Amino acid sequence: MLDVWHGCHTLDGMKMTMHVDDALLARVMEATGASSKTKAIDLALREMDRRAKLIKLSAAGLGMTSEELKDAVDPAYHLEEMRRRETAVTYGRKRRSR
Repeated sequence: MLDVWHGCHTLDGMKMTMHVDDALLARVMEATGASSKTKAIDLALREMDRRAKLIKLSAAGLGMTSEELKDAVDPAYHLEEMRRRETAVTYGRKRRSR
C-alpha cells in the first residue's frame, strides 16, 4: 500500500463555504482567544456539542431523586464566580501582555 501525505487541512475535516455574521465571529474570537476564524468556529461547535451532551445527561437525571441531586452539589459551588476567575482559552496562541 502506498501512503501519500498531503499538506492539506481538509484531510482532518471538511472544507466549506459558510455565511457567518462577522460581528458575532469577531466577538467569539475575542472571547475565546481563538487565533483564526476556523479555530473559533471549531471551538463554538465543540462547545455546543458539549452542552447538548450535558443537557442529555441532566435530562436522564443520573438515576437520582431531586433531593439526591441537590445534596450532590457542593453548597459552596458558585458557577458565576468560577466563570469570572476562568482564563481565556488560547489554543496554542501566546498570551499578549496588557
